[in-house]
Amino acid sequence: MYDWRTGRSCIFKNNVHLVFVTKYRRDVFTDAMLARLKILFAETCQQMGAELLEFGGEDDHVHLMVSAHPKIAISNLIGKLKGKSSYMLR
Repeated sequence: MYDWRTGRSCIFKNNVHLVFVTKYRRDVFTDAMLARLKILFAETCQQMGAELLEFGGEDDHVHLMVSAHPKIAISNLIGKLKGKSSYMLR
């Protein structure tokens, strides 16, 4: 379903499924917020050298499928995604 990606000296398929949940699972996301989040996550992934493959969300959580290069630390990617989206939504 997802194609293999190549680097200068490697071939990889590093897909990460991320789920971001609101505190106490409170229903805070509206449809407008979810649409804005999809744009923000796509921009952030592009800046980090990753690719947002799929996005979905409900009132209290968001699902992401991200394809990232192995040189990118997943913890750094998550920090950027959560930090930028939180700042921009406020």
